[in-house]
Amino acid sequence: MADHENFKIIDGKKVPVYKAKVVETIKNKRTGKKYDNKAHFDADVADTTTDTTVDDLQQDVAIEVASLQVFGKTK
Repeated sequence: MADHENFKIIDGKKVPVYKAKVVETIKNKRTGKKYDNKAHFDADVADTTTDTTVDDLQQDVAIEVASLQVFGKTK
């Protein structure tokens, strides 16, 4: 574990805090159209010239963590 990593105390134990990259994808699950953000999807729903409804929302979230060190003991 690198010296520059942050730690938090949880239940009296020092726990490392890792930085993660979060990638959010907003798209219409019926048509496959991708949106820049949720506001653009909401604008498409509000647009009376489209048949997009709130039920068409597909929101995917990918979380990428650089590396995790797992310490365990076996008998």
